Amino acid sequence: MHEFLHRYELDTSAPTSRQFWRDLSRRALLPGVGLWLVIVGVGLLIVGPLGGLPGEAGVNEWFVSRRTDALNTLTTFLSGIGQTEFIIGACALAIALIWWKTKQWWFAVVPGLAVSLQAIVFLTSALVVGRTRPEVEQLDVSPPTSSYPSGHTGAATAFYLTLAALCQRIGNPVLRWVATILCVLVPFAVGIGRMYRGMHSLTDVTMGFVNGVACAVLAWNYLQRDVRSARSKRQTVGAGRSRG
Repeated sequence: MHEFLHRYELDTSAPTSRQFWRDLSRRALLPGVGLWLVIVGVGLLIVGPLGGLPGEAGVNEWFVSRRTDALNTLTTFLSGIGQTEFIIGACALAIALIWWKTKQWWFAVVPGLAVSLQAIVFLTSALVVGRTRPEVEQLDVSPPTSSYPSGHTGAATAFYLTLAALCQRIGNPVLRWVATILCVLVPFAVGIGRMYRGMHSLTDVTMGFVNGVACAVLAWNYLQRDVRSARSKRQTVGAGRSRG
């Protein structure tokens, strides 16, 4: 896990253009097709043989029965931080900061890749599945996409889990853990907020989360890194210094 999270620190070598596009295709885009098939397969199963999972209506009704002005305001904020415009802006800022800080463009593109891959899977699978929104009062204007999977949850998961991985570079252990936990909790808060507001069923949010997690992992791992050799060299250098 350490080698996975710190792979761009262990191997800082710049990829060639050929290596970049080859690894992107093989390690992110091709597995993304498999992810799309899973998302669509589950969605068609839900709207087909499972009859839309009518039992899920009880979850949305439970949230509706507990609505308050304060929670309405809170979930407006939670829904907002998973909204497309906010994620795109935050992602662009993250890319710029990472590029400026590390001077590694191949690392800086990771958040953008995670969010973009998630968006492609979400938009195309939503068109194929075409699940309707929950039959409860909705507190937001319904976007043109269908209910399955949750795009807000998927985008928030892909972006904030990428940030959680970035947080592992923080030197202060307390600050690192606090930042990591906050980043991990955001997607769950967004998903709950979307169900509270009547915009998605439980499986919509669940599969949105699956989509976001998978895309975050694929994006972080998209480029081949020689982490073991790099780590061995660092250990050898460190041992030589200690003997000296």
